[in-house]
Amino acid sequence: MASIKNIFSSRAEKDGDFFLAIKKLLGFKPKDISIYKEAFTHRSTNTTSSQGHAQNYERMEFLGDAMLSAVIAAHLFNEVPGGNEGYLTKMRSKVVSREHLNELGRDLQLINHLKTTIPLSQFGGNIHGNVFEALVGAIYLDRGYRSCEKFIDKRVIKPYVDIEKLEGKIISYKSLFIEWCQKHKKQFKFAVYEDTGIDKLKHFAVKLYLDDEIVGKARATSKKKAEETASKRAYFKLQVAIDKDF
Repeated sequence: MASIKNIFSSRAEKDGDFFLAIKKLLGFKPKDISIYKEAFTHRSTNTTSSQGHAQNYERMEFLGDAMLSAVIAAHLFNEVPGGNEGYLTKMRSKVVSREHLNELGRDLQLINHLKTTIPLSQFGGNIHGNVFEALVGAIYLDRGYRSCEKFIDKRVIKPYVDIEKLEGKIISYKSLFIEWCQKHKKQFKFAVYEDTGIDKLKHFAVKLYLDDEIVGKARATSKKKAEETASKRAYFKLQVAIDKDF
């Protein structure tokens, strides 16, 4: 009997700790803490509702992504009255880029509250941004648009959204490099091949050619990362010429 009491008191203590952590994170009391529990639950737990629906952060991540996009779009629309549609879209993309959302989630240490059966060390960097978006979705479900907007203003806009800095920020070096090549009718090619080497994880190596010259090399665990890093190195090699056009 004593052991059963210990189990229940242990659960209550954990629930209380989670409630206090979320309250501190948000700056206000959650109305329905179960919404936030779902926002911090990974699919590996195989948690389901009484109706048999999967309960993890993925649906809230979808909702949070939309809320972030709407709030940031409204802020930019008001802050830059002379910005056209293309400018505003590009600026919003910089704020809600995967890299930036990962940084936000990492700064708030959201992964420490994640319920998962997978060791945290095995997650890639995107987990931080995914949980951040899920948290935004949970706030909307729990407290509505106004509270969601206030949270985004406090955690995203005020500390991170500087219009002048954003204008000079590069989201994708690969996109920038390709755009520059197309503008000047230059030939380029990403030569990608598997390069396992002595690593346990499969790696990809990339050589980036401009005409017939190699202007960037990189190695990473995915083709996308390797191409982006190679493009970044090519950008810094050709920065003077590229910056004239952008």
